[in-house]
Amino acid sequence: MKFIGIIPARYASTRFPAKPLAVLGGKPVIQRVYEQVSSILDDVYVATDDERIEKAVQDFGGKVIMTSPDHQSGTDRCFEAYQKVGIEFDVIINIQGDEPFIQKSQIEALKSCFLEDSKADIATLVKPFSEQQHTLEDLENPNTPKVVVGLDNSALYFSRSVIPYLRNIPKEEWLSQHTFYKHIGLYAYRAQVLEEVTDLAQTPLELSESLEQLRWLENGYHIKVAETHIETIGIDTPHDLERAEAFLQKQLNK
Repeated sequence: MKFIGIIPARYASTRFPAKPLAVLGGKPVIQRVYEQVSSILDDVYVATDDERIEKAVQDFGGKVIMTSPDHQSGTDRCFEAYQKVGIEFDVIINIQGDEPFIQKSQIEALKSCFLEDSKADIATLVKPFSEQQHTLEDLENPNTPKVVVGLDNSALYFSRSVIPYLRNIPKEEWLSQHTFYKHIGLYAYRAQVLEEVTDLAQTPLELSESLEQLRWLENGYHIKVAETHIETIGIDTPHDLERAEAFLQKQLNK
């Protein structure tokens, strides 16, 4: 199977304008992401609507495609970029442009979902909540979507609420009594499926939870789940960039 990575990157951001061009360890964040995944995929492109990002990618020798500024989601931008590449791939991986520490093992896990299951339409990652690393407050945080996973490692539901609800067990004991899963927002799609989902109208559950992946579940798509135990640092704010810089320096000094 042939796999292509698309990294949507916008210049405008409410919390952190010009985020893809922010410097992390002497390189733009978008370059860090590109270099993390380029060696493990058949091809990688940055998809942007901004000429400053286009130039930055060209300057470090990466591949970049200009896309419409009117897209409502990274999924739509990803599909336009894939169309413009003009080469057929079996699977398109939509890689977050603000995850400079994404690991090769995480990409491999996504790839395995399709290599091992011919019924997989879409694949994504989850990470178990750990009683040692997380608190009840972490679990209840609505900004951290949770996932219920079936016995065949397919996603049954995504929610900002804590799911499942553990009846007759005190909340303080939930993390010790059940394995809850945090959703890691990295997606891969079969090429035909990516085209189909970009044509879908928003659905009631999606609108209720403000989670795009519920649109796909409501329309019957099979979302395969792979587990990762790696905690990465996403960059949403300037403070996150400071944390990422400290993390990077710590890694370099090991």
